[in-house]
Amino acid sequence: MAKTNPFTFLQQVRSETSKVTWPSRRETTISTIMVFIMVALASIFLFAADQVLGYVVGLIMNAGA
Repeated sequence: MAKTNPFTFLQQVRSETSKVTWPSRRETTISTIMVFIMVALASIFLFAADQVLGYVVGLIMNAGA
């Protein structure tokens, strides 16, 4: 593995960082909103699935009594 001095390394990092295509403010906002919507939908689905499964397990547990 080749060793480079810290100054050369920082120059290389700066060079590579300038090649990155950064998202615009609008793209970042839209992506953030989409993430919040998907989290809300997933939490609603998991809550509903938990309630249904809890109800079914309760019916099964009380069926033998």
